[in-house]
Amino acid sequence: MKTEVLSIRVKKNLKEEAEELGIDLKRTLETILEEMIATKKHKAQNAANELHKLMAVTAKEWADEIRKTRAER
Repeated sequence: MKTEVLSIRVKKNLKEEAEELGIDLKRTLETILEEMIATKKHKAQNAANELHKLMAVTAKEWADEIRKTRAER
């Protein structure tokens, strides 16, 4: 797996407290990013599914409407 260097600035006391508590910042940030990405993808998929339900047209119907609109021009 390829990796990328990510440089961020955090409050000094926050970093120190995390280190004192034994929090693995790298692993924590990776986990948070993975969860956020999964959540965003899930929301996007749900939105796409809702749009698909609202459209309720077949590909043929869609293509026919496009042709009809073009013919009207």
